[in-house]
Amino acid sequence: MAHDVRDPSPDFLAFWSERHVCTLTTLRPDGSPHVVPVGVTYDPAAGLARVITNKNSTKVANILAAGPGGARVAVCQVKKGHWATLEGRATVRTEPEVVADAESRYEERYERAPRPNPDRVVIEIALERALGRV
Repeated sequence: MAHDVRDPSPDFLAFWSERHVCTLTTLRPDGSPHVVPVGVTYDPAAGLARVITNKNSTKVANILAAGPGGARVAVCQVKKGHWATLEGRATVRTEPEVVADAESRYEERYERAPRPNPDRVVIEIALERALGRV
């Protein structure tokens, strides 16, 4: 079932507020999928999802390899028979204020502060599609 990225149903939004491990799928330069567990925050007002990670990670390398326009990605979470996927174009953000904001959002959703990491960056996903059954 499709959902409005910027105006999701209360149930869809609540599901994205619960503490779940998610997956991020990026594409390697050869086109094969790279799927890894991540924490994701969803900001429907801005039309964004955010993932904090290390600047030297494979997921960051895959996104940067796609060029300045960003890379097509998907984030997904599942709990029993409920699931939700957000799709869009990802870019890597390094500005300290953007990283601090993403860390704060992560701490709110996952109820714990992320470990300090001087190499932290943000994968920012400009959302284009939301799907799910919640």
